[in-house]
Amino acid sequence: MGLGSVSATGDHQWQDVVATSPPTNGGIDVVISDLYPDGQTRLSTTMVQEPTPGGRRVRGYAVIGSALYTTGYDSLDPTTINLRRIGGGWDPFIALAESRYEPYGGSFSRTNEYALRNDGVLFRWTRDRDGVWRQRVSAPGFAAVKTMVLISKTATYDTFLATTRGGALYTIHIPTSAPMKPVVKKVRGSTWQGFESLVAEKCGSQGTLLVGIDKDTKTAYLYAVGHASGTSTVIQGLGKIPGSFDAPVYFRWAYLDFDALFGE
Repeated sequence: MGLGSVSATGDHQWQDVVATSPPTNGGIDVVISDLYPDGQTRLSTTMVQEPTPGGRRVRGYAVIGSALYTTGYDSLDPTTINLRRIGGGWDPFIALAESRYEPYGGSFSRTNEYALRNDGVLFRWTRDRDGVWRQRVSAPGFAAVKTMVLISKTATYDTFLATTRGGALYTIHIPTSAPMKPVVKKVRGSTWQGFESLVAEKCGSQGTLLVGIDKDTKTAYLYAVGHASGTSTVIQGLGKIPGSFDAPVYFRWAYLDFDALFGE
């Protein structure tokens, strides 16, 4: 997994986490320094990166203060940094995610943006090819969710893995059709309340490599999660990841637009 983070001083960071037992941590590399204002970044989507002569070409979204911004740059050229404000009113949001389904060589693609508000309303937008967020739909009922992460993106649905403040672990299956009607299934009933952040990557053809980060103790743990199927889902704890996890924001580094997630 390419585990991304935003430091307290606004640096974009990368560390390779390898699913050995115990896990291996390749250490933190700074992709680009001083990308965001110190201490202002609250949320981030997955950051898509692709190799170019100017280093990694990066793009994604972040909530800085109370506003949503696009992020773009070439890692070897700080003059290419492009932060564009999209809009304000993001103070009450506690989670942000992007699902870009664009299979290599396929004829169909879609991009959806998700955000969870602190009153438990989950929102979804469809982003057009000009980058405009349209067709907002929503669903209530998620006030107990503490953190959530995308584990599946297909032509017809997205799936999130979510923890609750009471310690349960659930999948939230969201068909791409409208109206928005999520389907929630319990995976585990307790012990997951310690994680303030989850980061997920594809593992094998149908599984998920999951990092759970406890910001209170500045520790992280790695799990191999089988294809999600409710309480029968197999979860193998691989152990504590070496290092101190004290960044305010964590996210996943994705390779190009057609990377796959199929955890449910």
